[in-house]
Amino acid sequence: MSETPSQTVGPYLSIGLPWPDGPDVVAEGVPGAFWLHGVVTDGAGEPVPDGLVETWQADPAGRFDHPDDPRGAVSGFRGFGRCPTDDSGRYGIRTLKPGPVPGPGGAPQAPHVDVSVFARGLLHRVVTRVYFADEEAANATDAVLAGVPEARRATLLAVPDGTGYRFDIRLQGDDETVFFAV
Repeated sequence: MSETPSQTVGPYLSIGLPWPDGPDVVAEGVPGAFWLHGVVTDGAGEPVPDGLVETWQADPAGRFDHPDDPRGAVSGFRGFGRCPTDDSGRYGIRTLKPGPVPGPGGAPQAPHVDVSVFARGLLHRVVTRVYFADEEAANATDAVLAGVPEARRATLLAVPDGTGYRFDIRLQGDDETVFFAV
């Protein structure tokens, strides 16, 4: 018996989830734009060639273009990105660094990007956050990041490189990315 779309996320991604805007949260040439990129790997460290990475984030001022933003929606910044992985498990999303957003009790959260990963073998998406390694002071006061065991926090840090920030996602195994129950 073969699998049906209700039994697994992949390989139906290329059929059911096309995204006309490509991997761009912002257009090429927008000042401050960079690539958030990396490789999605499975538990054996092998690339996942048929995955999908989605991102959701605030704008550089920490505001969302969404009616549920408690400070009022800001227009003009979509904040959503989607990129399939290639044959080597690589993805890349062109974006801007988000500003801090209010967290529990109104305390500011460090700049971060929410990430969902869809891939073969997953019945549901897995959800994580990308924090920026060069935001040390903000990261040190972030309540969500502080709730992650210190030895695992590095799996949530994007590291600056020549084109932006590198954030590899490991779905299982040694150095598995921290995922959140949402």
